[in-house]
Amino acid sequence: MSRKADVQRPDDPQARWRRHRILVRVGQVIMALGGLVIIVHWIAHLQPPPGPSGLEDLLVGYPTGGLLVIAGAVLAGRRQP
Repeated sequence: MSRKADVQRPDDPQARWRRHRILVRVGQVIMALGGLVIIVHWIAHLQPPPGPSGLEDLLVGYPTGGLLVIAGAVLAGRRQP
């Protein structure tokens, strides 16, 4: 019995399309997580002092959220499978 029928060819258009759609959805999820980090950081700034520490503000806040949004946008913006 040959199992060649079970193995997908690397040039299979359906497999490429499914992989493309999965990567786009993963990118959208990463963008949503980045937006959530930014919103949570903004809410942390609204609390009365003492707010977030300086190191947390530099490393965990807006820069991390921005990087997540950009990385997700790169994945979600794929045009070709």
